[in-house]
Amino acid sequence: MTQNDIIQNVNAVREKIAKGNAFHEKVYLVAAIKTQSVQAVNAAIAAGVDAVAENKPQDFRDKNALIDPCPRHFIGHLQTNKVKYLVGNVELFHSCDRDELAEEIAKQSLKKGVTSNVLIQINIGQESTKGGYAYENGKEVFQRLSSVQGLQVKGFMAMLPDVSDETYLRELTKKMRTLFEWAKTQSSHVEYLSMGMSGDYMLCIEEGSNMIRLGSTLFGARTYTEK
Repeated sequence: MTQNDIIQNVNAVREKIAKGNAFHEKVYLVAAIKTQSVQAVNAAIAAGVDAVAENKPQDFRDKNALIDPCPRHFIGHLQTNKVKYLVGNVELFHSCDRDELAEEIAKQSLKKGVTSNVLIQINIGQESTKGGYAYENGKEVFQRLSSVQGLQVKGFMAMLPDVSDETYLRELTKKMRTLFEWAKTQSSHVEYLSMGMSGDYMLCIEEGSNMIRLGSTLFGARTYTEK
Protein backbone atom coordinates (compact mmCIF):
# COMPACT_ATOMS: atom_id res chain seq x y z
CA MET A 1 0.00 0.00 0.00
CA THR A 2 1.37 3.41 -0.97
CA GLN A 3 1.67 6.42 1.31
CA ASN A 4 -1.07 8.11 -0.72
CA ASP A 5 -3.36 5.13 -0.10
CA ILE A 6 -2.75 5.44 3.63
CA ILE A 7 -3.48 9.16 3.58
CA GLN A 8 -6.72 8.50 1.71
CA ASN A 9 -7.71 5.79 4.20
CA VAL A 10 -7.08 8.09 7.17
CA ASN A 11 -9.09 10.85 5.53
CA ALA A 12 -11.96 8.45 4.86
CA VAL A 13 -12.08 7.34 8.49
CA ARG A 14 -11.82 10.92 9.74
CA GLU A 15 -14.81 11.79 7.60
CA LYS A 16 -16.83 8.88 9.00
CA ILE A 17 -16.10 9.84 12.61
CA ALA A 18 -16.20 13.61 12.20
CA LYS A 19 -19.58 13.96 13.90
CA GLY A 20 -18.30 12.28 17.04
CA ASN A 21 -19.97 9.47 18.94
CA ALA A 22 -23.51 9.05 20.21
CA PHE A 23 -22.67 11.24 23.21
CA HIS A 24 -21.37 14.13 21.07
CA GLU A 25 -17.77 13.48 22.08
CA LYS A 26 -14.81 13.68 19.74
CA VAL A 27 -13.64 10.26 18.60
CA TYR A 28 -9.85 9.91 18.80
CA LEU A 29 -8.26 7.98 15.96
CA VAL A 30 -5.31 5.88 17.10
CA ALA A 31 -3.24 4.20 14.39
CA ALA A 32 -2.20 0.67 15.39
CA ILE A 33 1.24 0.50 13.78
CA LYS A 34 2.27 -3.10 14.47
CA THR A 35 4.60 -4.33 11.66
CA GLN A 36 4.25 -1.04 9.73
CA SER A 37 7.23 0.73 8.21
CA VAL A 38 8.34 4.14 9.45
CA GLN A 39 7.26 5.59 6.10
CA ALA A 40 3.76 4.16 6.45
CA VAL A 41 3.44 5.45 10.02
CA ASN A 42 4.60 8.92 9.03
CA ALA A 43 2.07 8.96 6.20
CA ALA A 44 -0.71 8.27 8.71
CA ILE A 45 0.62 11.02 10.97
CA ALA A 46 0.72 13.46 8.05
CA ALA A 47 -2.90 12.61 7.30
CA GLY A 48 -3.94 13.54 10.83
CA VAL A 49 -4.27 10.56 13.16
CA ASP A 50 -4.50 11.59 16.81
CA ALA A 51 -1.91 9.10 18.06
CA VAL A 52 0.18 6.14 16.98
CA ALA A 53 0.25 2.97 19.05
CA GLU A 54 2.73 0.13 19.15
CA ASN A 55 2.15 -3.43 20.38
CA LYS A 56 5.68 -4.48 21.28
CA PRO A 57 8.30 -2.63 23.34
CA GLN A 58 11.07 -3.78 20.96
CA ASP A 59 9.27 -2.27 17.97
CA PHE A 60 8.59 0.91 19.91
CA ARG A 61 12.28 1.24 20.70
CA ASP A 62 13.35 0.56 17.12
CA LYS A 63 10.92 2.99 15.48
CA ASN A 64 10.26 5.72 18.01
CA ALA A 65 13.12 8.07 17.11
CA LEU A 66 12.31 7.79 13.40
CA ILE A 67 8.62 8.58 13.66
CA ASP A 68 7.37 12.15 13.21
CA PRO A 69 5.95 14.09 16.17
CA CYS A 70 2.65 12.58 17.30
CA PRO A 71 1.37 11.27 20.65
CA ARG A 72 2.69 7.77 21.34
CA HIS A 73 0.40 5.14 22.85
CA PHE A 74 1.00 1.50 23.77
CA ILE A 75 -1.77 -1.04 23.13
CA GLY A 76 -0.20 -4.48 23.44
CA HIS A 77 0.09 -6.99 26.25
CA LEU A 78 3.03 -5.79 28.30
CA GLN A 79 5.51 -7.80 30.36
CA THR A 80 6.57 -6.07 33.56
CA ASN A 81 10.29 -6.32 32.71
CA LYS A 82 9.71 -4.19 29.59
CA VAL A 83 7.83 -1.35 31.32
CA LYS A 84 11.00 0.62 32.06
CA TYR A 85 11.62 1.12 28.32
CA LEU A 86 8.23 2.76 27.81
CA VAL A 87 7.52 4.87 30.88
CA GLY A 88 8.23 8.51 30.13
CA ASN A 89 7.95 7.92 26.39
CA VAL A 90 4.34 6.75 26.16
CA GLU A 91 1.49 9.19 26.58
CA LEU A 92 -1.17 6.53 27.22
CA PHE A 93 -1.02 2.84 28.15
CA HIS A 94 -4.25 1.21 26.87
CA SER A 95 -3.67 -2.27 28.23
CA CYS A 96 -3.30 -2.02 32.00
CA ASP A 97 -4.75 -5.48 32.50
CA ARG A 98 -3.54 -6.67 35.90
CA ASP A 99 -2.33 -5.39 39.27
CA GLU A 100 1.25 -6.55 38.70
CA LEU A 101 1.53 -4.37 35.60
CA ALA A 102 -0.10 -1.36 37.23
CA GLU A 103 2.33 -1.60 40.13
CA GLU A 104 5.34 -1.77 37.82
CA ILE A 105 4.18 1.19 35.71
CA ALA A 106 3.70 3.17 38.92
CA LYS A 107 7.10 2.10 40.27
CA GLN A 108 8.95 3.08 37.09
CA SER A 109 6.98 6.33 36.82
CA LEU A 110 7.98 7.39 40.31
CA LYS A 111 11.58 6.43 39.60
CA LYS A 112 11.57 8.70 36.52
CA GLY A 113 9.61 11.50 38.15
CA VAL A 114 6.61 11.23 35.80
CA THR A 115 2.96 10.29 36.01
CA SER A 116 1.80 7.67 33.51
CA ASN A 117 -1.67 7.79 31.98
CA VAL A 118 -3.34 4.38 31.86
CA LEU A 119 -6.58 2.81 30.73
CA ILE A 120 -7.90 -0.14 32.70
CA GLN A 121 -8.41 -3.09 30.38
CA ILE A 122 -11.70 -4.90 30.92
CA ASN A 123 -12.21 -8.40 29.55
CA ILE A 124 -15.76 -7.56 28.54
CA GLY A 125 -16.35 -10.82 26.65
CA GLN A 126 -14.95 -12.99 29.46
CA GLU A 127 -12.57 -14.58 26.95
CA SER A 128 -9.83 -16.87 28.21
CA THR A 129 -7.54 -15.78 25.37
CA LYS A 130 -7.62 -12.11 26.38
CA GLY A 131 -6.25 -10.30 29.39
CA GLY A 132 -8.04 -7.75 31.50
CA TYR A 133 -10.08 -7.38 34.63
CA ALA A 134 -13.58 -8.82 34.96
CA TYR A 135 -16.32 -6.29 34.28
CA GLU A 136 -17.82 -6.98 37.69
CA ASN A 137 -14.58 -5.81 39.32
CA GLY A 138 -14.27 -2.66 37.19
CA LYS A 139 -15.42 -0.17 39.83
CA GLU A 140 -13.26 -1.62 42.57
CA VAL A 141 -10.20 -1.74 40.31
CA PHE A 142 -10.79 1.83 39.17
CA GLN A 143 -10.99 3.13 42.73
CA ARG A 144 -7.93 1.19 43.79
CA LEU A 145 -5.70 2.14 40.86
CA SER A 146 -6.86 5.76 40.97
CA SER A 147 -5.20 6.07 44.37
CA VAL A 148 -1.83 4.69 43.21
CA GLN A 149 0.89 7.33 43.09
CA GLY A 150 2.52 7.52 39.67
CA LEU A 151 -0.62 6.51 37.78
CA GLN A 152 -3.38 8.63 36.28
CA VAL A 153 -6.37 6.51 35.31
CA LYS A 154 -7.89 8.07 32.18
CA GLY A 155 -10.64 5.55 31.52
CA PHE A 156 -11.10 2.05 30.14
CA MET A 157 -10.13 -0.14 27.19
CA ALA A 158 -11.95 -3.20 25.89
CA MET A 159 -11.78 -5.57 22.92
CA LEU A 160 -15.02 -7.06 21.68
CA PRO A 161 -15.26 -10.79 20.95
CA ASP A 162 -14.97 -11.81 17.31
CA VAL A 163 -18.59 -12.91 16.92
CA SER A 164 -21.35 -11.96 14.49
CA ASP A 165 -24.13 -11.42 17.06
CA GLU A 166 -24.57 -7.65 16.82
CA THR A 167 -27.17 -7.52 19.59
CA TYR A 168 -24.73 -9.19 21.97
CA LEU A 169 -21.88 -6.89 20.93
CA ARG A 170 -24.05 -3.82 21.50
CA GLU A 171 -24.94 -5.11 24.97
CA LEU A 172 -21.26 -5.38 25.80
CA THR A 173 -20.44 -1.90 24.50
CA LYS A 174 -23.36 -0.44 26.45
CA LYS A 175 -22.01 -2.05 29.62
CA MET A 176 -18.61 -0.49 29.00
CA ARG A 177 -20.19 2.93 28.47
CA THR A 178 -22.11 2.54 31.74
CA LEU A 179 -18.85 1.80 33.58
CA PHE A 180 -17.19 4.76 31.87
CA GLU A 181 -20.04 7.10 32.87
CA TRP A 182 -19.76 5.95 36.47
CA ALA A 183 -15.99 6.55 36.47
CA LYS A 184 -16.50 10.10 35.22
CA THR A 185 -18.53 10.81 38.36
CA GLN A 186 -15.57 9.62 40.46
CA SER A 187 -12.72 11.50 38.79
CA SER A 188 -12.28 14.54 36.58
CA HIS A 189 -9.30 12.81 34.94
CA VAL A 190 -11.45 10.23 33.15
CA GLU A 191 -11.59 10.99 29.41
CA TYR A 192 -11.31 7.91 27.25
CA LEU A 193 -13.28 4.81 26.43
CA SER A 194 -10.97 2.99 24.02
CA MET A 195 -13.11 0.47 22.20
CA GLY A 196 -13.27 -0.42 18.53
CA MET A 197 -10.87 -1.88 15.98
CA SER A 198 -11.01 -2.25 12.21
CA GLY A 199 -13.85 -4.78 12.24
CA ASP A 200 -16.18 -3.14 14.74
CA TYR A 201 -15.27 0.51 15.25
CA MET A 202 -18.48 2.03 13.88
CA LEU A 203 -20.61 -0.11 16.16
CA CYS A 204 -18.46 0.91 19.12
CA ILE A 205 -18.74 4.61 18.23
CA GLU A 206 -22.52 4.28 17.96
CA GLU A 207 -22.58 2.90 21.51
CA GLY A 208 -20.27 5.49 23.04
CA SER A 209 -16.61 4.71 22.37
CA ASN A 210 -14.53 7.87 21.97
CA MET A 211 -11.22 6.27 21.01
CA ILE A 212 -10.67 3.69 18.27
CA ARG A 213 -7.56 1.66 17.41
CA LEU A 214 -7.28 0.96 13.69
CA GLY A 215 -4.64 -1.03 11.84
CA SER A 216 -5.74 -2.74 8.63
CA THR A 217 -8.39 -0.10 7.90
CA LEU A 218 -5.59 2.44 7.58
CA PHE A 219 -2.66 0.35 6.39
CA GLY A 220 -4.23 -2.58 4.55
CA ALA A 221 -3.88 -6.24 5.45
CA ARG A 222 -1.02 -6.77 7.84
CA THR A 223 2.06 -8.67 6.74
CA TYR A 224 4.56 -10.31 9.06
CA THR A 225 7.61 -10.47 6.81
CA GLU A 226 9.66 -8.16 9.05
CA LYS A 227 9.86 -10.56 11.95
